[in-house]
Amino acid sequence: MSTSIGQQASGETAITVSRGFGAWLEAHRTSIAFTSYQTGQLFLVGLLPNGNVSFNQQNFTRAMGVCWDAGRLWVGSLFQLWRLENMLRPGERANGSFDACYVPRQGTTTGDIDIHEIGILGNGRPMFVNTKYSCLATLDPVHSFRPAWRPSFISKLAGEDRCHLNGLAMKDGEPGYVSAVSQTDVLSGWRARRSEGGVIIEVATDRIVTDQLSMPHSPRYHDGRLYALDSGRGLIIQIDPESGSREEVAFCPGFLRGMAIHDEHAIVTVSKPRDGSFKELELQDELARRDGEAWCGVLIVNLRSGDIVEWIRLEGVIAELFDVAALPGVACPMSIGVNTLEMQSSITIATEAAVATNG
Repeated sequence: MSTSIGQQASGETAITVSRGFGAWLEAHRTSIAFTSYQTGQLFLVGLLPNGNVSFNQQNFTRAMGVCWDAGRLWVGSLFQLWRLENMLRPGERANGSFDACYVPRQGTTTGDIDIHEIGILGNGRPMFVNTKYSCLATLDPVHSFRPAWRPSFISKLAGEDRCHLNGLAMKDGEPGYVSAVSQTDVLSGWRARRSEGGVIIEVATDRIVTDQLSMPHSPRYHDGRLYALDSGRGLIIQIDPESGSREEVAFCPGFLRGMAIHDEHAIVTVSKPRDGSFKELELQDELARRDGEAWCGVLIVNLRSGDIVEWIRLEGVIAELFDVAALPGVACPMSIGVNTLEMQSSITIATEAAVATNG
């Protein structure tokens, strides 16, 4: 199937999905959220009651990290971290079709610190990758952010994006592993290290698990296994947390960013190159060897076989995506955008029971 979505910029983007995509969502009882920082949009993808695939999009300036936890969504944007809550009660439907409607309830201003991925701590609070300042951080009621951790090779907090710290894997409610493009400690030093030297770091020990990656992103710890994206090579990989040895899971035709794991499947985004080719990256050579072209879209990969089983493809104005999240138990979500008429008029009242429960 295909659909076409208009853009504020000139032109449009056509979206197509694989034939079995809707059936996969239904079988695995989930929906999907993904972001495009290029066009500043949050996409929610689900299955309508009539069996058609639904794409709901809202504008969040430079939308980056997206995280689903305990029925709410967190979205990082240009200078804010947004918390979106589902305003529907059990059994309610928005517009007759949507079983979840996510409303921006809180936007915390952080300034432009280049928030990448977001994780949720055991206490329910968000922790995020502060890429500009090369650290992990949490929100602060007074200041732009509160530093929580930085790699040992980063000598000071400075807004210089020294190593391009970008990905965060949570483990037992705490930050477990992070990814960075390099171990450089100078202004934008990572840009000269894109082809090799990318690292996965164990946060608790500050130990380099591996330094053999190319532009790594999105480590994920799942059922005792550590996965990551070796983006400069187009690979989803599994890493031994102790030895650092790597095993290839799948090759994906595009620049990988963002990964969610659901029912033994990896859901990842792929992007096209910004300037026509992935210069100095093995990904470009591998695409040429396979006589293929880069995609922009979302791929669903079976972690056991390495097969790409379903997909979403975007062709047109949107060429770059960032993060992705699975929304288990949600069939067809929608959201309400910031500064929209719907946000002004969507008013719900907490019941006395809900107030008592939430304290």
